[in-house]
Parts: sequence; structure tokens; C-alpha cells
Amino acid sequence: MSSPIIRPKLLDSPTEKKSIGSRDAEKQPYEEETLSVTDPSDGDEALKLVGRERQTEFSEEYYKKLRTKLDRLIPPLCAAVYFTQFLDKTSLNYASIMGLPITGQHYNLVSLAFYLGFLVWEFPTVYISQKLRIAKYLGVNVVIWGIILMLHAATTSFGAFFALRFLLGMCESCVAPILILIIGMFYKKNEQGTRVSWFYVMVRSSGLTQVFGGFVAYGISFYDGHAIAPYKIVYLLLGGLAIIVGLCVLAWLPDSPVHARMLTHEERIAALERVRDDQGGTENKKWKKDQIVEALTDIRTWLIVLSTLMTSIPNGALSNFSNIVIKSFGYTSKQTLILSTPGGAIASITTLLCGWYSDKKNERMLPIVFCLIPTIVGAAMLVGLNNSGKKGALLFATYIIGTFGSALSTIYAYNASNTSGHTKKNTINAITLVSFSVGNIVGTEIFQPKDAPAYIPGKIAILVLLTVQLGISVLLRWINIHLNKKKKVALAAEIARNGWSDVQVQRERERHAFMDLTDKQNIFFVYTA
Repeated sequence: MSSPIIRPKLLDSPTEKKSIGSRDAEKQPYEEETLSVTDPSDGDEALKLVGRERQTEFSEEYYKKLRTKLDRLIPPLCAAVYFTQFLDKTSLNYASIMGLPITGQHYNLVSLAFYLGFLVWEFPTVYISQKLRIAKYLGVNVVIWGIILMLHAATTSFGAFFALRFLLGMCESCVAPILILIIGMFYKKNEQGTRVSWFYVMVRSSGLTQVFGGFVAYGISFYDGHAIAPYKIVYLLLGGLAIIVGLCVLAWLPDSPVHARMLTHEERIAALERVRDDQGGTENKKWKKDQIVEALTDIRTWLIVLSTLMTSIPNGALSNFSNIVIKSFGYTSKQTLILSTPGGAIASITTLLCGWYSDKKNERMLPIVFCLIPTIVGAAMLVGLNNSGKKGALLFATYIIGTFGSALSTIYAYNASNTSGHTKKNTINAITLVSFSVGNIVGTEIFQPKDAPAYIPGKIAILVLLTVQLGISVLLRWINIHLNKKKKVALAAEIARNGWSDVQVQRERERHAFMDLTDKQNIFFVYTA
């Protein structure tokens, strides 16, 4: 990696800054006035490495090579965690047709237990993670949930399964908030949607876990020994995989650019400078009440809650019942396992394309609209063709119904790109994941045993919910565009009031970047529609 093109020494005082050729004595009054914009001691961890203003310039080639280096480690580890999490969470779906002794309403309650644990522990786990090194906290949780998953093979009782699934939900509740923060710290706004899609593509409702899990479960289904039940093999295998992934996270996933051991000191500075102008900040260990209040009073927070609910209710239903639905078309258990895999491939492609489009066009809500339409069509086909005997058409409908899964990936990217202030980020991420949990809890109950095998009321619910989400997505997009127009006017007024030159505007932008300001407090913050 080539050296930075300019490397002036780091400066400690305004008087030292005056000695740099581009900052003469005539600009000193401006510096004295604006140094007190906000208290540096209240800023991000980034200020331990870089100044309030950019002191070192790096070439685009340097940044490109650095991004490639980050891409080789961070997205693969994030993907491994998400792959493991959603295999573990949906292991119940595979076990359900492989001799699992939990059936009927007890099966629904065990499905629900995961999300109850998730819901109960979401806010505490986000609070704890902000006080600790987030990647290390994540790694410990992954190892623990791997152990818990393996313990599923040691019991056959409803009570024990319920308790284990509850604990599994607690451990896994930290995953998405931490991964969103890590992507937000290391990547620019126009790179975040793609990187989020790279790990979210692993999700059961939108990707590769459905393909991998289906083939693994299919292979295990041929086991006809009597030493251990086939569903127990699933739990032992996936639990062991989770432990390995957790150890890899502990060893290699960086907590932030400040603490990234795989980067040199110079590269850590470059990683921070690369994202400075996005105004997203990095991390701050203090919980700030004003940022919590702002998160709770921001109308967009509650629209994200509604959008997440609209997505998560179908996810809760289909994650646990999709194989049962396919089997109801008249296929055997073995055929069902293998026939479920193309849906995962279609969902994977949709997730990656939506992530790419999201960054390419600087959009977040339009990709959600695009991915919801096939799901709405698929749900309508499942309702309209019920009892038609058209197995091929019904199977096709189950494949395209999974495209909605990429909506939550884009919501995660939306949060990363449209929220600033570390406490506000954590609060909104936690609220989003609580909504995800509540939605999935409701989702496990919309497919009732009395409605089997067609589950028409559940399919109609999916159709209605995702149609409503279309309207919410359009509204959110309009709000962000409107907020950007207001910010543009406010910034122009501030520039005119202070008489800032273009150079001074850029320096002021740099000074705001790592001060742990919220998106509303930071006049330079720009929203992504």
C-alpha cells in the first residue's frame, strides 16, 4: 500500500496550526471562534487517533487498497456470524420434519420462545455492548449460543426445549446491532448497503442458510441408525459450527478502526479519515440521555418500527413453517428438504441486487419496494391457487415469496446511513431489533394448527402486511428528502451568517465528524433516501 501523499505532523494547539502554510495568521480568529463548537472530550473514540480536523491526506488509490483489505476480513466474518445465527435459529424448522418430538401448539410456543428471549435481552445487551469491546462481546455470545444449541440434543421435553430456545434468543439478540455498528464504522454510506447485503444474504428468509441448511438436513435425513435421532445430529453439527465461528470472531473481528489490530497505525488513521466526511462517527462509551430522547421523538424511528414489524411477522411465520407448507402440496419429507433450496437461491440474488442498487443509486427505500412486489404476488398465488392441484405453480409461489427478506437488510443499511450519535444509533438499532422480535413472535402465531395444511389466514396476513409496508417505505423516503432540503437551507444560512469560505466550510465539516453529534444536531449530516 502506497504512502499518504501529505503527512503534516499532528498538532496540539491553534498556535501550532498557524504555522502550516495553508493556514495563515489572518484565519486565526475563525479558528479561535469555532474551536468551541462542541467539547472534544465528549467526542468519539476516533479522536484518540485523529485530530478534529483532517491532518493527513491519503490518495484515492490508498483508500481503495485499504477498503479491499477491510473487505477480505470484516464482511466474511460478519457473514459467518449471520450464517451461523440463522442456521441455529431455523434449526427448529428442519428438525420439525426429522422426528422432533415437539408438535402442535407446543411447537408454536417453542418457536416463540426464541423471540421472547431476544425481546427481553435486546436493550440490556445493547447497553452492555456499548460499554465493552463490541467484537469481543459478540464472539463470547456466539460461543455460548453454540453450546446452548448442542444442548438441544440432550432433551426431548417441551419445558427444556422452551428454556433452551429462550436462552438462544438472548445470546443472539446482540448480533444485528453490533454488525450494523461495525459496518457503519468502517465503511462509507455508499458502501454500507452492499456490505450489509453481503452478510444478510445468509438469512434463512433471504438466502444461503436455506440452501445450505436444506442440503445438510436432506443428507442427514438418510441416516437410519438408532443410536441418535436425526434431528439431534442437526443440533450437534450446527452448535459445533457456531463455536468455531465464535472463536474466529474473538480472534480476528475488529471492534473499531481505533482498535483494528490487522491494520497498521497509518491504516487506522486512513480508515477514520476515509469515513470522516460522511459524518456518521465511530463509537463513544457514554450513554447520552439527550440522544435517547431524540431517538424516541424522531418520527422516522417509529416508521422504521412499523416497517420492521411488517417484514418480521411474515419472517416469523415462514422461517418456521415454510417446509410444512411445501410438504402440504403432497411432497415427502426428503423431497421437501431439497425443494426448499431454490427459494433460498432466489432470495440470495434479490438481497445482493437490492444491496448493490441501494448504494449505486444512493437509495434505501426503493429497493424495499422492489423486493416486496414478488412476495405480494407469491402470497396472492398461494391463496388463489389453494386446492388447485397445481403443485408447480404453488412451488414457484413459495420461491418468490422469499424475496421480501432483503427488506430487513435494507432497513439495517438505512439505520447505518441515516443515524448519527453513538447512543442514538444504539437506541434505534435496539428498537428495530425489538420490533423484529415482536414481529417474529406474532409471526409464529399466524400459522395456527387449526388452519393446517393450507394456512390461508396466515397467507392473507402476509399479503396485507407487505402491501402496507409499501406505503411506509414511500413515506420514509419522502421524509428524508424533505429533511435534506431543510438542512441545505439551514447550512446555507449558517455559511452566510459566518461568512465562511469553501475551505472554512470543509474544515468545519471535518470538526463535526467525530464529535458524537446526532444527525439532527450535525448541520453537515446528509440523509440517504
